[in-house]
Amino acid sequence: MPKAKTKAVSEISTPPQSYELALAELEELAVAMESGQLPLGEMMQGYRRASFLLEFCRQQLDTVEAQIRALDEGQIKQWSQD
Repeated sequence: MPKAKTKAVSEISTPPQSYELALAELEELAVAMESGQLPLGEMMQGYRRASFLLEFCRQQLDTVEAQIRALDEGQIKQWSQD
């Protein structure tokens, strides 16, 4: 019986190099998990990695939002398309 290809725990919590790479990896994980072709162990490792990547993305977005707020001197301006 072939061995399942699972990520080591240290790889699960390795941060991606960028927000964009995190999103791309999340998309790949979603496709693989939705296919229903992964063994249970790989499915769980994928879920753990996806959870880590989601938190990474949230932190990145929070950081950018804080920078925008600082640039706007604490006032979020209403978006207008004029």
